Amino acid sequence: MKTTDDALALIIEGFTLMPIKHYVIACVCFFIIFIYNFLDFHFIHDAFTLFRGSPVSLTYNSASEVYHGVASKCRLLHGRYMATPWLSSPHVQTTFLNFHGRPPAVEYRRKLFHASDGGTFALDWLKSCDVLGDSTYVDDKTPIVIVIPGLTSDSSSAYLKHLAFSTAKRGWNVVICNHRGLGGISVTSDCFYNAGWTNDIRDAINHLHNEYPNTPLFAVGTSIGANILVKYLGEYGEDIPIAGAAAICSPWDLLIGSKFIVRRTVQKFYDRALTVGLQGYAQLHQTLFSRLADWDGIVKSRTIRDFDNYATRLVGKFETVDTYYRHCSSAQYVTKVKIPLLCINALDDPVCTSEAIPWDECRANKNIVLAVTLHGGHLAFFEGLTGSSLWWVRAVNEFLGVLHSSPLMHKQKKNPPHSVEESCVEQGPYVNVSNGMVTAISNHDVLTSDDNDNDNDDDDGGPVVQKHALKPPRIKSLDLLQWLSQLFLQRRRSTWMLSTLPVLAVSLYFFFIKKFNFPKLLK
Repeated sequence: MKTTDDALALIIEGFTLMPIKHYVIACVCFFIIFIYNFLDFHFIHDAFTLFRGSPVSLTYNSASEVYHGVASKCRLLHGRYMATPWLSSPHVQTTFLNFHGRPPAVEYRRKLFHASDGGTFALDWLKSCDVLGDSTYVDDKTPIVIVIPGLTSDSSSAYLKHLAFSTAKRGWNVVICNHRGLGGISVTSDCFYNAGWTNDIRDAINHLHNEYPNTPLFAVGTSIGANILVKYLGEYGEDIPIAGAAAICSPWDLLIGSKFIVRRTVQKFYDRALTVGLQGYAQLHQTLFSRLADWDGIVKSRTIRDFDNYATRLVGKFETVDTYYRHCSSAQYVTKVKIPLLCINALDDPVCTSEAIPWDECRANKNIVLAVTLHGGHLAFFEGLTGSSLWWVRAVNEFLGVLHSSPLMHKQKKNPPHSVEESCVEQGPYVNVSNGMVTAISNHDVLTSDDNDNDNDDDDGGPVVQKHALKPPRIKSLDLLQWLSQLFLQRRRSTWMLSTLPVLAVSLYFFFIKKFNFPKLLK
């Protein structure tokens, strides 16, 4: 017992002999290790693998014509994704995208869509002539990409500007279908959008098909917009005028996602941030929310689930929040998708967990190619030293471009039985939209939009293939460095013990050097 006390006393005395600056250095080391683990940085791993990036994992059915005729020709899907070095964290990437994102300068042209139920939402256009500067040539066969934004996002979001500009620059036209109540447009009916609201995208697509009957239409959904898109594709099967589509960072299963986003401390920050965004959306339309939902509950909400309980489920007339999540999750519609669809997700997505990805359903459907990357964050995927471009934007454009030049584009085979629903789009002069959203004021013409109610059978199952494994490349000469990298990436107590080693080592050094004059004893 005395020996233990003496040893403890010696250690404490060693600590007292250590200069303050060494304590400061130790604290800095501890802080760096804490931040590195807390924010899931992977810079060390990237450096040890010589910044080669990680291969993209492709999951598809072996009998898939979409893969063999389209995806197999896409260089980016068969390459590697390497995150921008100074953004080598899913949280840093996602935060940077939302607060800055380095979006290109775009100026949309706006049309207002008036739905048959009295609702209004904005269609913001960016045409290729606006980017390329050639306003004299008009081709009614120029493809149109219809974009569905994420939760509380509109056409002013950085990632949508990246997508719109890049797509328009390659000669295609882009129209962003903003959600109801966003983009500076008031809610004019008792219907609000939610994670499974497909009516607006259905009506917008039918309108565009009627207005441009010879134009190939493609659709891209992002985050919640991806969930809405996949649900829409599954609901209407072959009876849609969409030639091909892409779903980026879809949450897939909302019930799983609601549990994931409150699992860790860092995820709770996203939960709170998104809740504040939803409360801001509700504040814009307080009169309607006060009448249709529980306004006091909305104000007191601290999580997305709280908001959905006091607002979304009540407006949507769902019995419980879980009922709403189950009903609106797109995972159950994956097997019913009948058109070429590219799905992109990141395993380190801090908002939409990889646990919800419907791997088996995607393998079973011959129309779907699932691309999964090791890193990328949520809708970020910054690449290059400057982080000026998004990898998923280039991958989507490449996939849709190859699809457009192939015979595999989907064509609506029949006109489904429908009831005519009156809708209209303001046809007057476009209203320019840059940073601020401006409501157009003009006359409008009445158009009709189809209401499709057909369901289709699931795809037949068949042999499946998953190409590439999401494993970091191995370099034999760096085995020790790789082991250290993996050690730093662990989230166990042993990792945090590393931060105490400098303090203990320095204290023992000063104790033996200054107390016992240890070097002289060795002579």
